[in-house]
Amino acid sequence: MKIPLHCLLCILSLTLGVMAAPLPEKPNIIFILSDDLAQGDLGCYGQKLIKTPRLDRMAAEGVRFTQAYCGTTVCAPSRASLMTGLHSGHGPVRGNWEVPPLGQLPLPARTVTVAELLKKKGYRTACTGKWGMGMFDTTGSPLKQGFDHFFGYNCQREAHSYFPVYLWDNDRKVMLPGNNGKTVGQTYAQNLIMDDTLKWIRAQGKKPFFLFHAVTLPHGRHEIDDVGEYASQPWKPEQKAYAAQVTRLDRDVGRILDLLAELKLDEKTLVVMAGDNGSSFAPKSPMGQLFDQTMGGQLRGFKRSMYEGGLRQAAIARWPGRIPAGRVSDEPWAFWDFLPTAAELAGARLPKDCPTDGLSLVSFFQGGPAPKRDYFYWELHETTPLQAVRFGNWKAVRNGISKPVELYDLAADPGETNNLAAAHSDQVNRALEIMRLAHADDPNWPLEGAPAKRKQDSRAVAQAAKAAGATNAVDAAR
Repeated sequence: MKIPLHCLLCILSLTLGVMAAPLPEKPNIIFILSDDLAQGDLGCYGQKLIKTPRLDRMAAEGVRFTQAYCGTTVCAPSRASLMTGLHSGHGPVRGNWEVPPLGQLPLPARTVTVAELLKKKGYRTACTGKWGMGMFDTTGSPLKQGFDHFFGYNCQREAHSYFPVYLWDNDRKVMLPGNNGKTVGQTYAQNLIMDDTLKWIRAQGKKPFFLFHAVTLPHGRHEIDDVGEYASQPWKPEQKAYAAQVTRLDRDVGRILDLLAELKLDEKTLVVMAGDNGSSFAPKSPMGQLFDQTMGGQLRGFKRSMYEGGLRQAAIARWPGRIPAGRVSDEPWAFWDFLPTAAELAGARLPKDCPTDGLSLVSFFQGGPAPKRDYFYWELHETTPLQAVRFGNWKAVRNGISKPVELYDLAADPGETNNLAAAHSDQVNRALEIMRLAHADDPNWPLEGAPAKRKQDSRAVAQAAKAAGATNAVDAAR
């Protein structure tokens, strides 16, 4: 059988897209993590009201993912999954555990992070923005977890203010003029964080580097130094501020990409941009109704839930000459895939004492298929521990150890509206077995509820926030 010439050319082009040239030795790696950015916030995902020209352009120059999954649906465990390559059934941090007087439950000393692996391969490493996985006097300090340089917020609670009293330059406090941490002040923290980020990139010269730029935008409180083009909109002040925060994030990503081009590092640098969880607003809230983060109700749930609207987040990857431009991928991956991906790019072997739940995405990013796996698994430990598992197109959710398993077919029902558990007991049993196998017992994260120490710390933090005059519930609870 003769194959038409145009078909041969199509086959050849697809083959070349997957069979990319050998990887450059030790490419630079930048992971930009936005706090609470949702798919529906970006123009390239369908947002009409908020302007995101640079992220839309980044998507046009790279690949945009529709089913990229966070570590889980709140800050600390999602970031821990990204850094450790462990899903939230195995990771050392599986919920937001606030500790007094400042900080969160720290990563243990035995933890192996992306930064540690890359540093051993000669990379310079930096974290700018928000850490939230251990203060400097603990085992979780970023400076003890593989980072050469840190600038920004360490404690998540401090990061709720965009006009904080101070930031950290490594482990040294930098006081910010004109700020009291409670109200709008003179010094907008993101300006300083961005200046430090660009300065650090520029200082690396030809040395390979890994940058974890963990931006607080657009997390609440919704504060901005200039609402810009949204000033004339007939919206509430908080809505204007939120839109301006997303556009400010967009502009800052553009500044990083422009600097890479100026330094002629474009083709030597993988840049991944993602949110740390899905939508942060209830669909019927003023924010949710105006900005439609679930894109017309296509996805159910939001932050702190185990439904797709909370787990799927905005994600884009760009690497000129390596990642095919303009690609949109519906194939799933998750935060715990980042560590093995970075290790492969750097030529680093995963140590035997560093088990990972992830799979390398290097070939996938370059146009190949997503790696095959048995399942994705999530836990979230708030008041009631939650679980979810995806295997193939089946998705199971259990909203508490004593609750029944809900079962959805994501191929036919991405909005998770039709619970099929009663009709598919075999798939429910399979989900229960995965949940049993994927959850490693940990005294800090029992499935029955919160341990006494976490409850004690939570009460102490709430009391301290009240005594300090927290300006809203976000400051004490998020």
